[in-house]
Amino acid sequence: MSKSINIKESIFKQIIKIIDERIESAKQAIQSAKESRDNETKSSVGDKYETGRAMMQMELEKNRVQLNIALKLKNELEKINLHKKFDTVEYGSLVTASNGIYFISIGIGKLEVENETVYCISLASPIGKILHDKKAGDTFKFQGKELTIAKII
Repeated sequence: MSKSINIKESIFKQIIKIIDERIESAKQAIQSAKESRDNETKSSVGDKYETGRAMMQMELEKNRVQLNIALKLKNELEKINLHKKFDTVEYGSLVTASNGIYFISIGIGKLEVENETVYCISLASPIGKILHDKKAGDTFKFQGKELTIAKII
């Protein structure tokens, strides 16, 4: 197995770990919010009780949204074939350009993997849109600089 495939797998595993942590955190927050809401005792001041429950319900909904986002991201990641060979930049490709390394997946930002800085970006990001469908050897402009794609894995 080549070093390139290894780094791609390492990047993928690190992203999955981050998403799994987000999922677990959201699940714990949901559980905590449910317990707080359900344990809220009705005091003699009814409005205070209702306000407290409403705030806890809003927190619960916010955490459910975060959980759904994380689950969707994980579902998207699972569509990536790490062993596919790419001729052009598309979803799942690892791009080495003159200004850095990009993993075209989900917009999770900068990661350090095997002593390399890798930017995990989506095709919808500004640079993702520019890179999409480019080939190794192609040049492109980004942030006023002329850059070149060295290789695509």
